[in-house]
Amino acid sequence: MTMKTKRTFFILVCLLPGLLLFSLFKVYPTFQIFQKSLYLWTGLSDEPKYIGLKNFTDMLHDETFLLSMRNTGFLMLVVPIITIMIALINASILTQSKLKERGFYRTVFFFPSILSFVVIAILWSFIYHPTMGFVNTGLEMIGLGEWAKPWLGDQRTVLWALAITLIWQAAGYYMVMYMAGIDSISPELYEAADLDGATRIQQFFRITIPMLWEIIRVTIIFSINGVLSISFIIVSIMTGGGPDRHSEVVMTYLYAQAFTNSNFGYAMAIGVVVFVISMLLALVSNKLTERGSY
Repeated sequence: MTMKTKRTFFILVCLLPGLLLFSLFKVYPTFQIFQKSLYLWTGLSDEPKYIGLKNFTDMLHDETFLLSMRNTGFLMLVVPIITIMIALINASILTQSKLKERGFYRTVFFFPSILSFVVIAILWSFIYHPTMGFVNTGLEMIGLGEWAKPWLGDQRTVLWALAITLIWQAAGYYMVMYMAGIDSISPELYEAADLDGATRIQQFFRITIPMLWEIIRVTIIFSINGVLSISFIIVSIMTGGGPDRHSEVVMTYLYAQAFTNSNFGYAMAIGVVVFVISMLLALVSNKLTERGSY
């Protein structure tokens, strides 16, 4: 046996336990999800009924599912855009300004990112409380009491209220990433721009954003994926999908179908749709990363 063969055999032996665990807890359950999505199955019956693609065709006529997809799409569009904008502005100010309290502000802005999602959801539920919440109380204190409303109980505002919660949680995390990127930009570029008479705003759009563009493209994908997963916890605690399903997202609807309605086959079909969406986002992220490396 040659040295190269021995080395290959040793690597395979080392990888084998990890591959077995990955196959057992990742590959096999994923295969089961695809398989069970073709069955009518309550989760308790030993003999699920094969129905082919009926679960998938039923989705096209399921108004609640379609509404949950629209709500998820809204959050996946609005939250990343606003989050990235806020994170970029804060990162630029805290790295290039002469504020003496920069360390304090960095800590304050990053603090929400280390809180538990459950804590964040409970905190913002109190902030939006119709009678004791900070929002309505603050509006009444400044003479705008007529603007007060049940933010989580109004179909027109509930998604925006959830979006603000998600933005508050994530902006500090991306701010730190952009601060690291800005610190790697040569100060000579900003000095040359100052000599040419460029304002801070011009420098932000003509130097900071172009130099951070590769990071921004990747973090947008990360943010979209984050919304897809984190929205389940936030919505479950803050609204439960209400009012009248107008805050239902695809992950909470999947959970309800499986563990409330005992419709596991249909829930797994929804899981397949989520899996496909996640894979597409992963492919897009990979393409952006590859382009950024050239």
